[in-house]
Order: sequence, then C-alpha cells, then structure tokens
Amino acid sequence: MLTGSEIRRKFLDFFVQKGHKEVHSSSLVPANDPTLLFTNAGMNQFKDVFLGLEKRGYPRATTSQKCVRAGGKHNDLENVGFTNRHHTFFEMLGNFSFGDYFKKEAVAYAWELITSKEWFGIDKSKLYVTIFKGEAGIERDTEAYDLWVGQGVPKDRIFEMGLKDNFWQMGDTGPCGPCSEIHYDMGAIASDQGHTDCAFSCDCGRYVEIWNLVFMQFDRDVSGKLNPLPKPSIDTGMGLERVAAVLQGVISNYATDLFTPLVDRAAQLMGKTGLLTKVVSAPEHTAASLRVIADHSRAVTFLISDGVLPSNEGRGYVLRKIIRRAILHGRKGYAEGPFLHQMVYSVVALMKDAYPELVDAADRVARVVKEEETRFARTLDVGLEKLEQDFQPLRAEKFLAEHPGSTLEEVQKIFAERVKTSDWGSLAPSLRPVYRGDKAFRLYDTFGLPRDFIEDACRDNGFVLDEAGFDRAMEEQKTRARASWKGAAKQTANPAYQQLPRSIFEGYRQTRSDGSEVLAIIHNGQGATELKAGDSGELILDHTPFYAESGGQVGDRGWLVQTGRHLPGADPETRVPDFGYQNSPYVLAEVTGCYSPIQGVRAHQVVAKQTLRVGDRVDAVVNADIRESTMRNHTATHLLHAGLREVLGKHVKQAGSLVAPNHLRFDFSHFTAVEDEELQDIENIINKEVLRNQIVETITDVPIDEAINQYHAMALFGEKYGDKVRVVRIGDFSTELCGGTHTGATGEIGLIKILKEGSVSSGVRRVEAVTGEGSLRHFRRDHELEQVVSALVSPTSDGGSGTPAEALKTELDKKDAEIKRLGRELDQARMKSASSSTANLGDKVKEVKGVKVLAHREDNLERAQLRTLVDQLRGKIGSGVVVLGSASNGNVSLIVGVTKDLIGRVQAGKVIGPVAEKVGGKGGGRPDLAEAGGKDPAALDSALAEVYRVVDSLLSN
Repeated sequence: MLTGSEIRRKFLDFFVQKGHKEVHSSSLVPANDPTLLFTNAGMNQFKDVFLGLEKRGYPRATTSQKCVRAGGKHNDLENVGFTNRHHTFFEMLGNFSFGDYFKKEAVAYAWELITSKEWFGIDKSKLYVTIFKGEAGIERDTEAYDLWVGQGVPKDRIFEMGLKDNFWQMGDTGPCGPCSEIHYDMGAIASDQGHTDCAFSCDCGRYVEIWNLVFMQFDRDVSGKLNPLPKPSIDTGMGLERVAAVLQGVISNYATDLFTPLVDRAAQLMGKTGLLTKVVSAPEHTAASLRVIADHSRAVTFLISDGVLPSNEGRGYVLRKIIRRAILHGRKGYAEGPFLHQMVYSVVALMKDAYPELVDAADRVARVVKEEETRFARTLDVGLEKLEQDFQPLRAEKFLAEHPGSTLEEVQKIFAERVKTSDWGSLAPSLRPVYRGDKAFRLYDTFGLPRDFIEDACRDNGFVLDEAGFDRAMEEQKTRARASWKGAAKQTANPAYQQLPRSIFEGYRQTRSDGSEVLAIIHNGQGATELKAGDSGELILDHTPFYAESGGQVGDRGWLVQTGRHLPGADPETRVPDFGYQNSPYVLAEVTGCYSPIQGVRAHQVVAKQTLRVGDRVDAVVNADIRESTMRNHTATHLLHAGLREVLGKHVKQAGSLVAPNHLRFDFSHFTAVEDEELQDIENIINKEVLRNQIVETITDVPIDEAINQYHAMALFGEKYGDKVRVVRIGDFSTELCGGTHTGATGEIGLIKILKEGSVSSGVRRVEAVTGEGSLRHFRRDHELEQVVSALVSPTSDGGSGTPAEALKTELDKKDAEIKRLGRELDQARMKSASSSTANLGDKVKEVKGVKVLAHREDNLERAQLRTLVDQLRGKIGSGVVVLGSASNGNVSLIVGVTKDLIGRVQAGKVIGPVAEKVGGKGGGRPDLAEAGGKDPAALDSALAEVYRVVDSLLSN
C-alpha cells in the first residue's frame, strides 16, 4: 500500500518521465494577485502564464501545490472535521501544458497513471468519467468523449454534465474551456445518506471526484464571445488526500496516513487531561474534534510558515478563526491549557520531506500559535463574561414581569434557586425572552464563541436564540468579507503591452541608454501614436536603464532626451547630475517612475515636454543622484535584515519593505518590541559591515534550487521568483535573492542610522532607517536639538548623569510630577467646592408620586468625582433618585443614582436614556447606577429639568 508521501512522489515522477518540469509549490500567499485570499489551486502560480502575461522556460510542468480554502467563496470551514473530505489545507497534484500538448495527451496520461499496475493501479471497474455536454450555445465536448472511449472507458461510464460541473473559467473574461472529471466509487459504505444501491452521479458521498482535467481552449472577451485560443493549454488537479484514501482503501481522508499521526497526537494531548476516560458518551463528537485539530494544525503550520500572522483582517483574520476553532474543539476534548502549538511539530515531522522549509520555521510557528492560544484564552473569558452580561437583563426582565412588585432581593433569591437547581428552562417557550441574533453573532465573530455553545447557553437559561437575526448578521459579515476580497479578475493584457517585444534592461551597468526606440505609447489607458507636450502617459522602450518598481524598491526617475544630446563637458558613460536636465531644451519628457505591467516590459511613466511619437529614438537618462540614494538604502536593507536575525534570532523573516531614495522601511516577523539596547547592537553590527567596505557581489542566472540549497540565499516573503534568479551576497554576512540595484561595496552606504521601531500588527514589527546624506541630515538635526537642550538645561543639573538628553529627561520628569501634583490639588478643590454647593439642595429635591427626586448641575467634574458626589447625595436624601450633570471642555457627563429600595420601580438606565438624548448622547448601566455622555452643554439645564417628568412617567407605568 502506497503512503501519502509515496503517492505524491510517484505522481511527480510520472510526469517528469513525460517531459514535465517539476516545479516546487508556490507560497500560500498568492504573489501579485489581489483577487485571491490564499493559493487555492495548482494553477494559481501559473495564472500569468495562462493569461499570456508571463513566459516560463518550459512548456509543461508538474507540481504538488499546497492550498488553503477557508475564506471567500471557498469557505467550508464549518464542515471541516464533520465530513470525510472537507479540509482547510490540502495538496493539489497537477500537470500543466502551456500551449504544448492538449486533450489527447492529457487524457492518455491521466488514464495511464491511475490504472496502470506500474503506477497507481486503480480498478477500472470503479471509475467513472464526466465530460461537458454542451450548453448555453457552447458545443458538446465530443473530442473528450471519443478520447475516453479510445482509452477503453465503457460508454455507459461516461456521463455528460453542464456548465456548472464541467466548464471552467478563470473569471468573467479570459481563458476558459470544458473540463473532464474522473470519479471513484467508494462503495455503499461511504454514502453519507445510507444509500445501498444508488447510481452515479448520486451526491451522497459514495462517488468521489479524484481528478479534474481542464481543457483551456477559449478566450472569453468582454462581450462574452468565446474565441479559440491560438495555443490551447492543460490544467489538471488531483487532490492528494482523496487519491490517498482510494489507494489506501479507506472511505475518509482522515483515515489515511496523511492524517492518522496527527489525529493520534491530538488524542494524546487531549488524553493528558482526561479525554480518553471522560468523553465516552459522545465518541463521534470527540472524533470530529480530533479531526478538526488535525486538519487545522496543518493549515496553521503552513500559513504561518508562509508569512501569514493572526490579525483582525484579511488573511490574518481567517488564520485567527482557524486557530480559534481548533482551540475550541480542544476544549471540547478537555484540553485545559495551550496545546495546539505542540501539534506544529507533529505536522513538521510528517511533512518535512516534501516541504523541508518547515523545519527552519517550526519554532517560530509554534511560538506564534502559543501566543495566539494564550491571547484567545483571555478573549474567551471576556466573551463568556459578555454573554453573562447580555443574559442578566433578560433574566431580570422576565422575573420582574412574572413577579410584579418584587424587590431586588426577592428577584436575586429566585435567581439563586434557579442556579442551584439549573431550572432555567422550565418556562413555557412562548414566554421565554429572546436573545437577539446580532448580539449573539457579535460574540461569535469577535470573541469566538461558537454558535452551538451560545444555543446551549440560551436553552439552559430558558431563553430563545433569534436564529434569523444571527443568520442575517452572518450573511452581512460574509458580504463584507466577499467585498473585501472581491478584486477584479485579471484581464488579458492590454494589446499595446502584450504584443510588444520585451524591453532590454541595462540599468545594472549604466544609468544612460542611448538611441532607445519608443515601441508604444499609452495615453489615458489606451494605445496612442503620440504624446503631446504637457500630457502624461506611459512609454515602452526597446532598451532602457530605468529600474522598474519591484521587490520593495521604487522605480527610477529621470529624463528622456534628444538622441546624442549631452551636457557640455559631461561624459555620457558616467553619472548624470540632477541639475543638468531640469531646464534643458533637449529634454523630451520627465520620467516620474517606472513599472512592469507584464513580465519583461517596462512602462516609463512620463510627463511630455515635447511631442513624442511611436518610432522616435531617445536617450534614456536615469537621475543618478536618486538612483545612488536608492541603492544605498537597498544594500542597507539587506544588512539590516541580517543584523536583525543575528541579534533577535533566526525566526526573523522579512514581511514587507520599502526602498526609496530618502529612507528605507523594513517589516519583519517578531513577537515583542525591540529594546533600545538591541537596536543599538543591530546598528553597531551593520555599520561595522559598512566600515569593512565589503564587496557587494551579484550572481546572475542561478537556478532557484541551487540558490537556496547551495548559496543558502533567503527568499523574501511575497516575492515571485522564476527558475533562474539573481543572488546578492555581502561577504559571509548576507545572502539573498534580489533583483534590485545595489552599491558596489558596503562603504558606499556611508552610515546607517535606525530612526525608529514599532508594531505593524500582531507578530510584525517595523524598522525605519536612513543612509548616506539622509544620515548626515539626521545628525545635523540632532546636533541642533542638542544645542537647544543645552541652552535650556545644564547637563549636570540632574546630579551629573552627563548627556543633554538625560538632563532634559530629568527636567521633564520634574515638571510632569509638579503638573500631576497641581492637578490633584485642583481636583480636591473642585470636589470640596462641589460638596459645599450641594450642602443646601433641599429646594431642588421634589417629590414625584411619593419618590424624592434631585436633579443638579455641577460643572468641571470628572466622572469619578460625579460618582462620589451622587453616592453622597443618595445618602443625604435616604430614599430617592439623584441625577447629576457636568459640562467640561465642550462635553457633558451625566450620572443617575437610584437607592436600592426603589430599583423595582425606577431603574437608573431607564432614567438616563431620555435625559441623555437631550444633550446628544446615550448611556446605560446597572439598575441602581447609570452613566451617559453628550456633546451639547447648552442643552444641559433643560435636560436636567426634564428629569422630574421622566421619573413621573416611569412611576406611572
């Protein structure tokens, strides 16, 4: 019996023998594709190839692609663990043809691989095939039908399906075509509905799709018309987990060796706290929880190792949901503390042969997961507390309605009896309070409380969950999520770009290219033959020194000048200073930036100074001052990355960067703030490398595997690499894959000055720095500040600690302490004045239906002072309602206090609501004490005058 790893290897070997290039799985974070949340299919990394935006050095490829489907339209998260075949993380085996072979070979390869005894040897009698039947004006795929028959597939086992099942398209426009699926009969035992004699294509779970062959043969244009592709292509996908279940003779993917070690490990971790002995009454529920943990631990490990970190938005939000779902299922298994981080090492042990990069990431991933587990434990406790807070008014409302005239003490006694006997559910369903669905969803979405948990809590407490409201809130959230990741599918490239020969980049060697031909002009998004003076547009040149924005480095700036025109005395082979071309009559256009719309084509963003036409020859001149500043910052970024790893640890990985002429910004994975001493150490280390004047070596056209395995070059997060890469090496200190421009030696950087360090998101930090002239400007500003400080304070005024900065800090600390002291004295004076002014308030106390009511204004008091004052006044009147208002700095504070003997008749929250509305605010609180804020001090007096009427209306009900 083949293991999962052997199946993966055998699949790849089969297609390598058929002339395919084995390509390593791409990252789960799609490169340069905002339309995707995660990589969810094998074709994602080849999308630009299929769209005609990119060319590879091979016409056919095979991969085992790691995929995640847990967000957007592919969101089956709630099913994972409860079915045989739903997963968040899975591997997609695939073979691809980029205009090379087509249906005949694809069908033959597929049938040979799965049925040949030399390969998978699956019983042909258990296989079914589907083809596209023809629909919506698109013809039946007769060719595929004939090819399957030619492979010996019985005609009664070839089924024809419509657009929904057997026609694939990348988006509303672009490549598309019919597809053909291979299904396997798992037997009646696999039927989720207990069918014993159903036939294909019953969807009860018995017949499982194991392979989908997509035949890309059309290009759908914006009008919806299908145009034949000049070079039809092949994209196939076979789920490793599904085919492993078939070859290992089990009906559930979770019973394969891809999962059983993880399920066993999860059971061991739960068993430490009693799972195996405590949970015997619900074995299937427990098994489902173990499957959830096994599946989610795979997704979590791979996502974090690919640079995704838990957060409250985007990819990080989905990761956080996956982690929290696993934790909750662990709690169902009686896990009492963090456990999921230990599953990371089991995943790494199981998958490291196919994905060796997991080994280096293991400790970092485990640490991220453990931190998230600890964070969620606190969040969950808060969620449970919020649920209890939501339940309290429902309980009070119900019992007060059932026992009119009851005192608070009597209601609390009833509560205590119900808690003791767990008799919340004895009320008639029609009388039970309804727990609002939007509130329940907030606890589900914000605090991770699962719906079934909330439903159980409602039932136990005798409440009814507003399921329709919950579902409505859920759908609204999904709509927001879909909109967030909607994106527009990539269209086929603008013809003005797609049909052009590639630009030759000469910028690594020079900053000027003479005699460049204008191949195309883009104006207002359309191809044009000319660009007039004053117009902005994009120019494509046949050869250029301009670096196109990539890898965090900004695009070059400069000029297009008349051919052969140079500054008097300027050497055209050397750098060209900025000032020389600003007002030159020879300048045809100013280049404000450069980017690459498709692979190999460089679009120069220009403002025309004179009319430019397609076919013109120009000299392309990069602003060398800006280029050199950018180069200094880029080389410094590499040194900074290496320095961070040396001081903070090897878990540090790049999570984003910006390399601009005036500064650099570097985001990296780390869990805590970097201490000042650590930043100083990093700064010292990297500036020593600058002083060593190390040669910056660039090695071009290195095979990607060689670069990573032999040169040990670091591949950077979010970057897209081809088969051949460029390695930038700085002695033994730093080696990275990079296509950017760099200094010739580290000494050209001058000096690296770290400006600041801070948090970007959970687990991601950011350092900003300057180099060269930027460092010089920074030190000049520091010196100016030092002179000002020295004039204000004496360096010895703090007792001789030394530096002006320390002397200033000491002086500021003294001032701060003095301000706080004066603030306390002012608060005491205000409170004393307020207490004095309320000594004789008898004339403001009015009786409303036998209840004493006092409404009073006392400005410039803090909320804490108002609480103290309201307690004092409640004590003075003995029994009654006290309302205080205070205006301060354009804001209003309100507080209502009700003595305990009256809260059965008057609740503070019901008093404060209408009063707060008068001042443009709202608030709430306990029955005996409620607070509110407002924005209209001018309306405060009239709002307080309204108190007596509000209390009267409450007593009248």
